[in-house]
Amino acid sequence: MNKEWSELNKSVQVYLKKSETFNTGIETLLLLRKSMLNKILELRDNLSDEDLYSMPFKNAKGYHSKSIAYSLWHIFRIEDIVAHTLIKGDEQIFFKDNYKVRTCSPIITTGNELNPEEIFAFSKSLNTAELFSYISDVEKSTTEILLSLKFEDLKKKVSEINRQELENLKVVSNSEEALWLIDYWCGKDIKGLIQMPFSRHWIMHIEACLRIATKIAKA
Repeated sequence: MNKEWSELNKSVQVYLKKSETFNTGIETLLLLRKSMLNKILELRDNLSDEDLYSMPFKNAKGYHSKSIAYSLWHIFRIEDIVAHTLIKGDEQIFFKDNYKVRTCSPIITTGNELNPEEIFAFSKSLNTAELFSYISDVEKSTTEILLSLKFEDLKKKVSEINRQELENLKVVSNSEEALWLIDYWCGKDIKGLIQMPFSRHWIMHIEACLRIATKIAKA
């Protein structure tokens, strides 16, 4: 794991434990996210569409077996779903700003259900310029939500109403590979959601993206 990201992530976990260091925790989380977002923007600027849908580790086990386009979609669909449907209880950026049409995506889900061949086809179908626009919009929106939180909010659980809305939206596939996400997210409080979709989830998948990009550069 990237040492800087690992240390920042550890600091976030410590700071969020106490009310007197909560604001520092949020500031540190935003610093971590900014560092990772800069890497995403480097990928955008340095890679072609073909690079973004390539799968040089297709038969491997691990996050690097996907494509960069898929991985970024996966990160930010999950963040959009969690931030808006489960935490804020409002409309997802994806639907509000018509990103299904804009990205040319054949799916509205997180993509957990896709097999390698489907991931490749899905990745190739995406309008990558609009994918990066979606990434930017979701990141900005999540930042606003994080800055609005108070220490007392961290222990709040996902409401039954928000869980029901999540199920109604069908943004999590009914497949075995994806359906577990609903119980996973809804079993956490806001602090738990911050610690996974908003931070550690980014780290795991962005590091995989960087590994893919390095492999492509050497090809």
